[in-house]
Amino acid sequence: MNIRKIIPLLIALPIIVSGQMKTGDYDSMISSLCSGSVPFIDTEELKRGLDKNEDLLILDTREKKEYQVSHIPGAEWVGYESFSRSRVKDFDREAKVVVYCSVGYRSEKIGEKLEKMGFKNVFNLYGGIFDWANKENELVDQDGGETYKVHTYDSNWAQWLKKGEKVYER
Repeated sequence: MNIRKIIPLLIALPIIVSGQMKTGDYDSMISSLCSGSVPFIDTEELKRGLDKNEDLLILDTREKKEYQVSHIPGAEWVGYESFSRSRVKDFDREAKVVVYCSVGYRSEKIGEKLEKMGFKNVFNLYGGIFDWANKENELVDQDGGETYKVHTYDSNWAQWLKKGEKVYER
């Protein structure tokens, strides 16, 4: 073997592996937080549904201050800590419902509650608003204007947002 051909490969290998680990780390983090009790929908499928004007009920399960910074266009805020049945009582139980939060944990818990309340077609957005923003999909602020800001909850969670402007209280 020619050592000159092996050295560049040995130099590149850690870079290649670390790049794969970053993607894998995100998926591992989601897998460790979410049980899969609510089926996932990926960002591409949700985007296709929105582009086709499918009848979707998109529910943001983050806290109000997070929603006000940015949310998926057309999303209704239902909250997590302050979630109540009254916020969803008038929604169609047969509708296709997509719940999301930052990465998927809180939305899974709210999705479980919705299913117990009789909602039949509930999906959890895989990777939440972070994945949505990382794939450069549209976000709007509380006034409906386009924004690139995402509330990342805190500096620890901010590491998972790769695109957009990170917003959080210290």
